[in-house]
Amino acid sequence: MRSCCRAWCRLVAAGAVLALLAATMQNPAAPPKGEQEQSVKPGINERWKSDDIAPLVQTLEDEGREIYSQRERIAALVGPRRGSVMADVGAGSGFMSELFAGLVGSAGKVYAVDINAGLMERLAKDATDRGITNIETVVCGERSVDLPANSIDLVFICDTYHHFEYPKSTMHSIYEALKPGGQVVVVDFYRIAGVSPEWIMGHVRAGEEVFTQEIEDAGFELINQHYPAYLPQNYVLRFRKVSDH
Repeated sequence: MRSCCRAWCRLVAAGAVLALLAATMQNPAAPPKGEQEQSVKPGINERWKSDDIAPLVQTLEDEGREIYSQRERIAALVGPRRGSVMADVGAGSGFMSELFAGLVGSAGKVYAVDINAGLMERLAKDATDRGITNIETVVCGERSVDLPANSIDLVFICDTYHHFEYPKSTMHSIYEALKPGGQVVVVDFYRIAGVSPEWIMGHVRAGEEVFTQEIEDAGFELINQHYPAYLPQNYVLRFRKVSDH
């Protein structure tokens, strides 16, 4: 009788271990329970939390900034489907959100997500003034995009991934927000020693290979890479959520 009990206990324990492993695989980006992810670059977003948003808008919408000057080409490359729901994470002044709102159409929706409440207030007012009705602004935290679970078809992250102070936690929240098979498009700076400008080397914490590996570890597969001639400082990566990861 005792040997049967011992065998039963071993089976129960083994089942618990397997269940724990399965939960870990299904939630690849979640930090260990009871622990908080440490900042990868403390203070990286201090400027972008400012209540004085005028200098931020000026920086974001500088015609010398290739992301702004090539915004229509980038939106076309991202190519959201009409009627789809997408999130512009790190939306800033919203110039990409407004382009995407036109591409997804009235049956679609764009969540404009940013940590700066002032920028989101400005974007909401601008959208209203322009008669754009399918943008919803979201003021997010530093560890989560704060979007509804299983609600998004496509996430766009433009020159923002390197601003994720807690990339593991943030990518986990994106994984949870995406529908099965949902996609993530990342635009970020080349960081190549001896090639990239000094300000990029000092500001951007890692290069394409590191960021790609982090995103894959969060439960995504890389499905496409773009190196457009019109974006000499930026690469474009497209990932898909692996639902059985």
